[in-house]
Amino acid sequence: MSATASLTTTKWAIDPSHTEVHFKVKHLVIATVTGSFKSFSGTVESEEDNFENAKIEFKIDTNSIDTGNTDRDGHLKSDDFFAAEKHPELTFTNGLLKKTSGDDFSLTGILSIKGVSKEVTLVVEYGGTVVDPWGNTKAGFEINGKINRKDFGLTWNALTEAGGMVVSEEVKLHINAELAKA
Repeated sequence: MSATASLTTTKWAIDPSHTEVHFKVKHLVIATVTGSFKSFSGTVESEEDNFENAKIEFKIDTNSIDTGNTDRDGHLKSDDFFAAEKHPELTFTNGLLKKTSGDDFSLTGILSIKGVSKEVTLVVEYGGTVVDPWGNTKAGFEINGKINRKDFGLTWNALTEAGGMVVSEEVKLHINAELAKA
C-alpha cells in the first residue's frame, strides 16, 4: 500500500423537506418582500466527512417561486423577471466550499439566472452533523449572500411619484440546508 492513502468521496443530497430557499427584496425602498422557492435539488461531494473543498451543485425550479401573492408570482415568472417558460431553472454549479474559520465557510460558484452566468460568493455557517433517530447521517448549513438582480438580466422596474425605485436591485439570499448522506 502506498504511503498516501486515497480519500473516500462522500456524497450528500439536499433534504427538500428540511431545506428552505428564501430571498428578500426592498419594495418602494421602505418595506421588504420575502419570497421562496418550493422546488429544488442539490448535491454535495466531500472527502470523508470533512466539508473543506466540498463540491456543490444546486438547481431551483423557477416556477416554484412563492411570495404569498399570486399576481406578483405571475409577474416574477414573466419575461419581465425570470422568464420561467424559457428558463425553467436557476442553477448554482462548480460550487467550492472553503473554510474561513471555525464553522464558517465561503462558497464560490457559478450562479445562472435567465441565461446569464456569474461567479458569486456566499457566506456559509456549518451547523453540525448528526445521526437522526432512523440512522441517517444529516448535516446542516445556513447560507447567506447578496446579488444584484440586474447582473442577471432581471432589469424590470418602475419609478414612484417621488422618483424612487419600486424594486431594489439588491436581492438578499438565505438558505437553510439540511443534507442527507447518500
